[in-house]
Amino acid sequence: MTDLFPLRRALLSVSDKTGLIDLARALSASGVEILSTGGSAKALRDSGIEVTDVAAVTQFPEMMDGRVKTLHPKVHGGLLALRDNAEHQAAMEAHDIAGIDLLVVNLYPFEQTVAGGGDYDSCVENIDIGGPAMIRAAAKNHRFVTTVVDVEDYEALLGELAAQDGQTSYAFRQQMAQRAYARCAAYDAAVSGWMAQALGNNAPRRHSQAGNLAQSLRYGENPHQSAAFYVDGSNRAGVATAIQHQGKELSYNNINDTDAAFELASEFDPADGPACVIVKHANPCGVARGDSLAAAYTSAFDCDRTSAFGGIIAVNQTLDKATAEEISKIFTEVVIAPDATAEAIAVFAAKKNLRLLTTGGMADPKQPGSTLRQVAGGFLLQDKDTGQISQDDLKVVSKRAPSAQEMADMLFAWRVTKHVKSNAIVYAKAAATVGIGAGQMSRVDSCRIAARKAEDMAETLGLSAPLTQGSVVASDAFFPFADGLMTAAKAGATAIIQPGGSMRDDEVIAAADDAGLAMVFTGMRHFRH
Repeated sequence: MTDLFPLRRALLSVSDKTGLIDLARALSASGVEILSTGGSAKALRDSGIEVTDVAAVTQFPEMMDGRVKTLHPKVHGGLLALRDNAEHQAAMEAHDIAGIDLLVVNLYPFEQTVAGGGDYDSCVENIDIGGPAMIRAAAKNHRFVTTVVDVEDYEALLGELAAQDGQTSYAFRQQMAQRAYARCAAYDAAVSGWMAQALGNNAPRRHSQAGNLAQSLRYGENPHQSAAFYVDGSNRAGVATAIQHQGKELSYNNINDTDAAFELASEFDPADGPACVIVKHANPCGVARGDSLAAAYTSAFDCDRTSAFGGIIAVNQTLDKATAEEISKIFTEVVIAPDATAEAIAVFAAKKNLRLLTTGGMADPKQPGSTLRQVAGGFLLQDKDTGQISQDDLKVVSKRAPSAQEMADMLFAWRVTKHVKSNAIVYAKAAATVGIGAGQMSRVDSCRIAARKAEDMAETLGLSAPLTQGSVVASDAFFPFADGLMTAAKAGATAIIQPGGSMRDDEVIAAADDAGLAMVFTGMRHFRH
């Protein structure tokens, strides 16, 4: 099998022309003949680089608005011919087909057109045909042909040619072929996913998911598991778009927890005031709003100081010096914010193990999307939970209607509950969580755990009574029995927000009335498994 193979003839046809001129100039200086098409050929020629138009090789002009230019035997024969096969060589000679040893192609900007809000016809027009066909052909013939589809591989290509005296190794061609096929797969996944969405097909017969490697991780959830972080190109503000200002490399668990924290922080519009979220093991352990970010952080911290140690903190406004100084008082793994002042960054500079991330904005909690979870032999796909409720959506089912303050706190608690693992219970008071119960097998246990945590914090803060006294409580799903509700009442809750829909709703409502509680139904649940 051929290992080293020289580059004598290259076809360059790119949509993204970043680095094209420098690459072509280096290839030309090495004696490589350059073929090209359309805008790429013009750009090369305008830069003084000698180039042969593909149309001159095929003896067919580019036609149909450029849709037909490289779909020709003289192109695909040059890419696919086995250089050590006598029959292939004879066919090349008989039909005047010259070999193409290097293909450099990047595809029409379909993903960018979709992301930019292009209409249906514009998106269709940006589906590349000739590019993927050439890539597949060249990559299949990687025994002899080098295929480059990413601008960031130009430097590696030139380095390989320099190291191998104008040749490429089989190992290099293999690596480039794998990347080429992965690019085509991602491109096809983007096209099929967009078309399914355009057709309103939420469950197409075949579903593809693609991602670009953002980071190879030291390990996964545990040291014996390998892991990597991929981004899907959606550019949703969050950990995938963030700039890391300091601190060691993010781990698998850091990324997962940071995403959970930022998504919850994004539930709170920055225009409505500061908000802070503290997360531990993907569950919030403190959430609050405040007159300042520092005040919001302090209130969130006072929900569960023990769990906050070594946690992840997300805020919904530019991180300032005062908040950074408060956060710096305990060990924190990651802080993520839309932005940070120079003074805040300077405060964290003394904390070498703390990672500071800025995202450039907040995520839109109403933006449609999907979530995917792998199971043995397949995966589950669903719409992202973008469910929202307002006061007008609530149904008062108790004899006593909630006060204005109770209503505000219930709506706050409901937003938080959406991001707590089921069974989820959230006690809140004055726009701050004061007790959170998460991930229990029974709802009453979540009620008890949240109340117990509030009792522990009262002792830590030197309070005469836990902050759950006079609080409201939110439940992510209905109370199947009155026991959970009564546990919340015993903890001092005065109002309940829950979806309703239990066979025993009447019993639960009666228990609320007997206890003097106000209760509202949302008609919407927020299971989070």
